[in-house]
Amino acid sequence: MSERELQDELVRLRRQLHAEPELGLDLPRTQEKVLAALDGLPLEITTGTGLSSITAVLRGSRPGPTVLLRGDMDALPVTERTGLDYASRFDGRMHACGHDLHTAMLVGAARLLTERHAELAGDVVLMFQPGEEGCDGAGKMIAEGVLEASGSRPVAAYGMHVMAARHGLGTFLTRRGPLMAGGDLLRVTVRGAGGHGSTPHRAKDPIAPACEMVGALQALVARTIDPFETLVLTIGSFHSGNAGNVIPGEAVFDGTLRWFSASARDAVWDGITSVCNGVAAAHGVKVDVELSEYVRATINDDAEAEFAAQVATELRGDRFSWLDRPVTGGEDFSRVLEQVPGAFIFLGACPPDRDPDTAPDNHSEFAVFDDSVLADGAALYAELAVHRLARA
Repeated sequence: MSERELQDELVRLRRQLHAEPELGLDLPRTQEKVLAALDGLPLEITTGTGLSSITAVLRGSRPGPTVLLRGDMDALPVTERTGLDYASRFDGRMHACGHDLHTAMLVGAARLLTERHAELAGDVVLMFQPGEEGCDGAGKMIAEGVLEASGSRPVAAYGMHVMAARHGLGTFLTRRGPLMAGGDLLRVTVRGAGGHGSTPHRAKDPIAPACEMVGALQALVARTIDPFETLVLTIGSFHSGNAGNVIPGEAVFDGTLRWFSASARDAVWDGITSVCNGVAAAHGVKVDVELSEYVRATINDDAEAEFAAQVATELRGDRFSWLDRPVTGGEDFSRVLEQVPGAFIFLGACPPDRDPDTAPDNHSEFAVFDDSVLADGAALYAELAVHRLARA
């Protein structure tokens, strides 16, 4: 198959996926489309039991280790406003993060690797994953055995993510070490005693201590974390009461933590509970603090990042760049990289008629990803697997 034929095929698949996005772990239409696209290839295919995942194993022509390639398939709860002729047919669902491109590129890699079967000294696992957007789909696929699918655990794993803004079209980017942030969810509930606004001394106002907690938590981060570490605490939601002359009985605020160092995160976790309990005690109210893990930090293996950079440079010349600093978004491919050395790579997909610095970014209802990167992404996936097996 020529590169032009592959590109045309992947564009058709990507646009079919884009028009019918699905959310979370249950992606029956997406799974059906991917299985149809893989039909006829010499793959050992299994599907998930607790989620609509697809694991496809391509056996090499000679014995050897295993390499894993991953593409995520789920969409976001966003109503699309791009005006594209293949835009989402469903309100409240959109491939606003480009996972439709990732899925199509991994299908393309399956085709390319099949054609180069004679070069493969080992096996390739293709991990088609639902539930990346907050559902821990990677963790669930690991629990269902994706890392053992070929019979031996992978020696390396690679993932890719398209970017609608910030980077030029067709540019590959990565970095050694921390690449994307870990994230945690925070909910604090302050319980007092309601009353009339004219007699605050007869109530226990939860709003004042809750506000004090928000400020104290920012100070906690500033005075707990090494200045050369990075941790961001954002309080994005605060709710209490429904009338200006009524003291409510409860105040609730929600936030997130973004971090690159697990030790910094652990220190702040401990401090959050202590600070909130202390402020509550001073005001004579009760407080419940709920902290939950959302996603782990995505940490590239240094050697695998160097290898991915070398392969990308050989594939597309000067279209590879090293990132100067990590990205504060999160990614559950981190689950794989905690168990298998590997690398995650970004691919610029900003349309050529837009300025990457001002274009709508991933997750926007106006985000547009250029189809022209599909063959390049598929080729990089395939080259990573071929070259990594050759050097194992």
